[in-house]
Amino acid sequence: MNITISPCPNDTFVFHAWVHGLIPGAPKLDVSYADIDITNSLAAGSKGPDVVKISYAALPWVLSEYALLPCGGALGKGCGPLVLTSNKASGNNDPARLSSRRVAVPSERSTAYLLFRLWATRHVPGGVGEIVVLPFHEIMPAVRDGLVDAGLVIHEARFTYPSYGLTLLADLGNWWEGDTNLPIPLGAIIARRSLDLAAITGWIQASVKYAWAHPEESKEYVLQHSQELSTEVTQAHIKLYVNEYTENIGETGYKAVTSLLSRAAQEGLVPKVDLSALYL
Repeated sequence: MNITISPCPNDTFVFHAWVHGLIPGAPKLDVSYADIDITNSLAAGSKGPDVVKISYAALPWVLSEYALLPCGGALGKGCGPLVLTSNKASGNNDPARLSSRRVAVPSERSTAYLLFRLWATRHVPGGVGEIVVLPFHEIMPAVRDGLVDAGLVIHEARFTYPSYGLTLLADLGNWWEGDTNLPIPLGAIIARRSLDLAAITGWIQASVKYAWAHPEESKEYVLQHSQELSTEVTQAHIKLYVNEYTENIGETGYKAVTSLLSRAAQEGLVPKVDLSALYL
């Protein structure tokens, strides 16, 4: 079975046990690692992986071929995307300053970008200017170096942006949670509908439980693939993004997903989908 996940600490932590053959009965995995913009595109193609990590925002384009699995992904509170600007341009925290400006984002079909667009419709008169898609680890240097006016960042950038001399303009997670009282649906694990979805769900849940029971075993693997080499940062990343929703999305998690996609469809940002297709 082939699978494509991101090299981020939460993904490698979650899938470590299955990747390393530690889950009884689970098939051997052929693993590829790619940033979220690439995985979103892979899933939308005709020859995408059997199992793949994508943004929840990309679900409307893939649900005919893929099913959302109720585990393995990233939902939560206090873990939302951030809008950052350079300290050189600090002193004005009015979001309206982004009007007609150049903003770097990690993917045009990422949850981060979808939240940004929903937020910008309310806070940036006339909208932003040019959107530049960059791998997420290139965004903060681009803001720092003045190549863009602002950057939308995810993952461990939440912990490291001050070291780049950047300033927080908006925490989109705080905005979403204050508006909905729901967790943010960030990254989803999906599998081809032709596969045994119940079995795959069970193997992923077993891998999550193994990771929690043996946290030291995955450290070397996590650090090997992480683009942030600090052990402290990778552990903080895992603690933030691997939670109860990772083992089972549950009623609240599904409510968050349907709320996000419904709002986005109403704004014309994503295609309308049959929300019942989100459930196995």
